[in-house]
Amino acid sequence: MSPRPSLTVPDAEGTDRVAMAAGETSGDLLAAAVLQGLAARSSCRAAGIGGPAMASQGFDCWWSIDELSVRGYAEVLAALPRLLRLRRQLAQRVTAWRPDVFVGVDAPDFNLNLEARLREQGVPVVHFISPSIWAWRAERIEKIRAAVDHMLLVFPFEPAIYRNAGIPATYVGHPLADVIPSEVDQGAARAGLGLDRDRATVALLPGSRPAEIRYMAELFLQTALWMQRQRGDLQFVLPAAGQRLFELLRERLARMRDRFDVRLTLVQGRSHDCLAAADTVLVASGTATLETALFRRPMVVAYRMAGLSYRLMKNKGYLPWVGLPNILAGETIVPEFIQDAARPESLGQALLDQLDDANLRTKIAARFESIHHELRRDCASRAAEVIVDVIKTRRSNAR
Repeated sequence: MSPRPSLTVPDAEGTDRVAMAAGETSGDLLAAAVLQGLAARSSCRAAGIGGPAMASQGFDCWWSIDELSVRGYAEVLAALPRLLRLRRQLAQRVTAWRPDVFVGVDAPDFNLNLEARLREQGVPVVHFISPSIWAWRAERIEKIRAAVDHMLLVFPFEPAIYRNAGIPATYVGHPLADVIPSEVDQGAARAGLGLDRDRATVALLPGSRPAEIRYMAELFLQTALWMQRQRGDLQFVLPAAGQRLFELLRERLARMRDRFDVRLTLVQGRSHDCLAAADTVLVASGTATLETALFRRPMVVAYRMAGLSYRLMKNKGYLPWVGLPNILAGETIVPEFIQDAARPESLGQALLDQLDDANLRTKIAARFESIHHELRRDCASRAAEVIVDVIKTRRSNAR
């Protein structure tokens, strides 16, 4: 984390001040794309809560994005005192800094209350990526109305929801659709990861949060073991999001050494290389399912969480799917196994079914290609345009 800058240091004339708070690894990547778009349109100084991808775009991380990497009711309750203290400190600091706009990136449970407080202080608010009100907790639309001046939407079915609610919103496409290429060299990706070019390859993506690793790493590794026993010609690759998770997974693998006879390569980061190298993917529900679809890879979606969290979330759900590819398609393209249904033999058999059916893989890839085209809208440029317009409107109204 960078040193805390002095708020009395003046900015260059014409420099826009953009405060931001992003949650988790996916939010870091999304926010970095927006920062890149802003840099192409205006001179700006950006600061707040961010991660390494944002820092690479010149973002000043007052706090690390790791502070917000919490998911599930039970986990959030345990971290609540710390999160409330952080949100209060961030609100005070942003208010003192007097930014031209605050951009909350995902993390709605943290950001929406913060945004409402900042908006009351006269700070314009843009929120990037709508909460999944189309999937669960639709009542949050009223909180959004009170907290947000403009919502940036990443899915094509969302504008109608906000139009009906009378909340300003713009569909900007999804930034991942812009950065993930239409074609990738699978052989080169395998070579770059030290994998056998000719072996069927399964990528394991159990999540990017410690809680996800706790609930799903063992499941994913046991699935790999089950599959290896069915077919000895397989190889597996597992990308860990960051040094901490890499060490956690390496320690877990070391403990399993005597009973884990699997050809598995553990790498730090490089999830996109792993997806490019894969023939099929076992992936935790979340943004990684969309990334997998954009790489045109068949997948099996799995998710486990604390029992209390699951019961509470299940009762508030509206859709029959949790995986973004199925939600975007409006039908089941890839199988999903949630909570108790997620067992090694079930996951493993579904993955083998995909490996053994070339026609199925071709059909899935074709559907994912159409999703890719729909989401590719030059998101960074569109999002930056909206943010700059919000800043201009604020300055115009202040005259």
